[in-house]
Order: sequence, then structure tokens, then C-alpha cells
Amino acid sequence: MLLQIKNMVCNRCIKVVKDELEKIGQTVNSIKLGEVELEGTLSNHQLERVKSVLEDNGFELLEDKQSKLIELTKNLIIELVHSKDPIKLHINLSDHLSAFLNVDYSYLSNLFSSFEGITIEKYLILQRIEKAKELIFYDELTLSEIAYQLGYSSVAHLSSQFKKTTGLTPSEFKKLRDSSRKALDKVGGQQ
Repeated sequence: MLLQIKNMVCNRCIKVVKDELEKIGQTVNSIKLGEVELEGTLSNHQLERVKSVLEDNGFELLEDKQSKLIELTKNLIIELVHSKDPIKLHINLSDHLSAFLNVDYSYLSNLFSSFEGITIEKYLILQRIEKAKELIFYDELTLSEIAYQLGYSSVAHLSSQFKKTTGLTPSEFKKLRDSSRKALDKVGGQQ
């Protein structure tokens, strides 16, 4: 049985969900961001137990198609931003999402905006800026390398979006060594 799970946005989340489901006797066939496939089908009692365990750990079982589509969209964007392959962020996002989710992008865009209170593009920017903060904080890459890795056309473009989003330039942020980063599931619109 395939389940869609809200707020499952990092590798630690995957581990927690897998461990907690196995504790209650569920066999996890596969698991990835926002999705877990359990062996067999679940009785109503088992489903309620799964929901309860997920909620106790800050997750939510998605049961309607629109919520699932929004969560899949968010997870695809997070995977793109955190991919080790910077080429992935140099793709056309609307084409990628439409093809992967098999939905019209204008429908997806309107649905996302109505659910999240921001556009898909703004969500992507917020995710990129959070990743930029992480990379700046750890001080292993130059700003030019960070810009390339995050799919920006130039350092100036990254700096402009960084300042617009955070109120600081990347250099100012670096000087602060501030840990004002957000958890991935807290980035974006309505949380």
C-alpha cells in the first residue's frame, strides 16, 4: 500500500518514519521523500495506528489527491535543490513538474498557490536560499560555486535573490555566522 506523507522532507525524516512504522509491525517495502510503500493492505485499525504514529512524530498522512499533488511538488523541488547534480537545477521547472506529475502546469501552479499561499517559483527560490545559507554557513564553496550548484545564472542573481529574501547579502550573512536557517518543512507558505 502506497502512502503519501506530509512533512517528510529529509533523510532523518525517512529514518524516523521507517523506524516508527516497523515498531508497530509494518513492513516497509520502499521509502523516499513524502512516500512510503507498505507491504499488503491495511485494515482500518492498522491505518488509524499508522496515522497516529505519524502524527506523534510531526508527520501527516495525506488522503486527498490535491494534498498529495502539492506534497509531491514540494518534495520534487526539495530533491532538485538538494541534488548533488547541479545540472538538475538548470532545467525548466514547469516542464519537469508537468512531465513528472503528469498534470498541466497551470493547474498545478494555481493549486499550489491556493494551498500554500505562494507560487511554485517562490517556493523554489525559498528552498534555494535555504540551501545557499547552508552552503555559506559551512564555508566550503565560493559564492560562484554556490550560485552554479543552485542553478543561478550568476553570483549577482544569487546575491539579489538572497538579499531580497533574507534582507542580507551573502557576505553579510557569512559574517554573522548566524544559524537563522529553517527546517525544510518550514520553508514556504502556510505551515
